[in-house]
Amino acid sequence: MNYQTPRGTYDILPDEIGPWHTAEQKIREICRLYRYREIRTPYFEATNVFARQNDSSDMVNKEMYSFGDEKEYTLRPEGTAGVIRAFDQHKLYGTMELPARFYYMGPMFRHERPQKGRQRQFTQFGVENIGAKSPALDAETIALGIDIVKSLGIRSVKVCINTLGDDASRSAYRQALKEYFAPHIDELCGDCHRRLEQNPLRILDCKEDAGKQVLLDAPRLGDYLNEESKDYFAQVLAALDALNIPYEIDDRLVRGLDYYTHTVFEVKSTREDAGAQSTIFAGGRYDHLVEYFGGPQLSGMGFAIGMERLLMLAKDEGYPFPGDPAADVYVMSLGNVQKEALHCAELLRSQGLIVEANLLPRSMKAQFKSADRSGAGAIVIIGEDEAKAGNAVIKKAGTKDQQTVRIEDLADAVKKMKEEAL
Repeated sequence: MNYQTPRGTYDILPDEIGPWHTAEQKIREICRLYRYREIRTPYFEATNVFARQNDSSDMVNKEMYSFGDEKEYTLRPEGTAGVIRAFDQHKLYGTMELPARFYYMGPMFRHERPQKGRQRQFTQFGVENIGAKSPALDAETIALGIDIVKSLGIRSVKVCINTLGDDASRSAYRQALKEYFAPHIDELCGDCHRRLEQNPLRILDCKEDAGKQVLLDAPRLGDYLNEESKDYFAQVLAALDALNIPYEIDDRLVRGLDYYTHTVFEVKSTREDAGAQSTIFAGGRYDHLVEYFGGPQLSGMGFAIGMERLLMLAKDEGYPFPGDPAADVYVMSLGNVQKEALHCAELLRSQGLIVEANLLPRSMKAQFKSADRSGAGAIVIIGEDEAKAGNAVIKKAGTKDQQTVRIEDLADAVKKMKEEAL
């Protein structure tokens, strides 16, 4: 039998994990600077956490992994819904200062066609800023994402932004779209037949019908925005200007999830080789999710980044991810002295040194080769005579310099050797 990873999943091997650690560390540090706190929610939730009433998104209708006798549970396809569910369930709106700032990082699951930068199991980082509605907060949230992207050397980016307006504006626009698309229903794909009834704004985001004249001639949302929505969006743009974040207004940008209101945005790579996977992160404001899950009427703002795509773009831009750290010390054991070698290794590790120790019966030649591959600057040699005397030999790698020291003085001697090598 041929055992392989399931389609749309992949292994991250030891030689490949370094960039993940680097990116995760940078993300956590930037979130700390913005005073976001980590939240971890289950990998699966009740299906109705994601499949909300009349949701027209492809994620809900076509891509969820649901299981159980009645499909009552679903592997999480995105992070926002679970965070809001936890926020309401634990009544954090009553115990945290608002706006509450969260970030999350972990695997998500969507049943879709695997392609470059898009897998069925993927890792997503995201933030949620819950409990306040402010154009300045919208701009600051975008700035956080930009800081993360730039920290990994990704410079070729642009912010595409739009407004969906308030409830009244969207309601008027939906009605206009329904009336416009109804006579053209035969020109639309099967999914758009459903979207026409559930949420006609989603027709504008259809990948299959993109470029058709019927979409290009559709009414524009800007014509249906009331003054309050226009003013809110103008303040968001002014805040981005104040942060020196350039942007492009895309009045066809609606995003793929139905819960967004007011500000929506996508930050894209402008590299020619980015292709269909040009979106680095995306998100927007939502006014009704907290209330939907049983909490008070509070607005939120967030975005999500696909980590695979982020790392792919960082590598394409030539970010110098560090490799695995070399060992500080390689401990060689000659003869039946594995216990003593183990003791020396643990003594050195307790002082913060990176140590690789030979604990197998191997020749001196083989151990020197291993020491060279480890990159260690110092080699500690323990033979049977040294073990009996309570000593160890320290050899400076690549030279003939060596000295014999007491085992209890080993850590100090290695550190001194390191300092002299600097």
